[in-house]
Amino acid sequence: MRAALWFLGLFGVAVAVALFVGNNQGTVTVFWPPYRVDLSLNMVVLLLLGGFVLLYAALRGLSKLLQMPVRARRWRLLQKERAMHGALLDALSQMLAGRFLRARKAAESAIAQSTALDDAEHHLPHGTQLRTLAYLVAAESSHALQDRSTREMHLQQALDHIPDRAPAAMLELREGAQLRAARWSLDERDADTALERLATLSAGTARRTLALRGRLKATRLAHQTEQALETARLLGKHHAFSPAAAESIVRGLAMELINGAHDSAQLQRIWLGLESAERAMPEIAVAAAQRLAQLGGEAAQVRTWLLPVWERMAVLPDRQQLKVVQALQASLEGIDASWLARIESAQKSDPRNARLLYLSAAACLQRELWGKAQQLFTQAAGQLTDPPLRASAWRHLAGLAEQRGDAEAAARAWKQAALQ
Repeated sequence: MRAALWFLGLFGVAVAVALFVGNNQGTVTVFWPPYRVDLSLNMVVLLLLGGFVLLYAALRGLSKLLQMPVRARRWRLLQKERAMHGALLDALSQMLAGRFLRARKAAESAIAQSTALDDAEHHLPHGTQLRTLAYLVAAESSHALQDRSTREMHLQQALDHIPDRAPAAMLELREGAQLRAARWSLDERDADTALERLATLSAGTARRTLALRGRLKATRLAHQTEQALETARLLGKHHAFSPAAAESIVRGLAMELINGAHDSAQLQRIWLGLESAERAMPEIAVAAAQRLAQLGGEAAQVRTWLLPVWERMAVLPDRQQLKVVQALQASLEGIDASWLARIESAQKSDPRNARLLYLSAAACLQRELWGKAQQLFTQAAGQLTDPPLRASAWRHLAGLAEQRGDAEAAARAWKQAALQ
């Protein structure tokens, strides 16, 4: 359709020109003493058009000629810009391929091209970002080559090229450089330097998963268990780990913190600093109770810490049940009637559980219920499958027999205890 309209327009112009030229009788006379020149109007129009075209072509040619130095300079700068981009791409490719020496050379070539462009006062809109990326690639390659001095030089140059009030894209590049620097320190197991570099991050960047992972590793290397535990909690909330992995990490750190307590007051502060879900974990509760008993804490406090776990005793695995029974056995001193009732109720609800039978016997022994304790220990000794508890039951039976003056029964019980 457009071509047809063009043809119609062209035919219309041809018809108009033919009508104008064919019937035009006009004459233009030029007087140039002593001459007189008569020209047809058509010729004059053609001469004017030809003169205009010739003058325009001459001016265009002159303009192109005068612009040749500028265009040549622009071409040279474009070649340098392309060389810079090519060198940076080559550096990234070589770094990903593991050719770190070639990658560093290519990155340094890109930096040299960028410097040449700046010296020529040809500032690219993204030139600072490209140069910073080149510095980071060179630093990363130097780190892989274990050239620490060159790595730190390139890193500092990358940071120096980004002002504090740069655009958002440049600030993100600066944060990325700081995160990589912290990672390099962690690779060298330099936890203090890694923490210093992570501390320079903004509040928003410090809460990112990558930064939190680095902080967790650094605090664990620096044995800053409290900070590591807090960081692990944040990572768990950000779903950086699977629920099982997050629980395992938090449990390990909490137990490390508990086992590192030097007195009962410090242990109390650590316990209160734990979250309710953490205090309900059987491993943490048992570890805290055992550590409190080792530090000379009150037995009543130990039982209070074990109460949430005791209430879920029936659903705990066998290994954890054994640990809870052993922790409670060690804290039966001064046991009150309420705890005795809890133990007896649990034993009656699960009469086949030999561990609960043993614990009930130990509680009766602590309450000086000798006859009932002997009866329960006798039943437990024949059912227990845990050697430590079975040996302990026989020792208690031997002690009760000695208390009654039954030397023969005591000897048999001591013999059984020795065989376990």
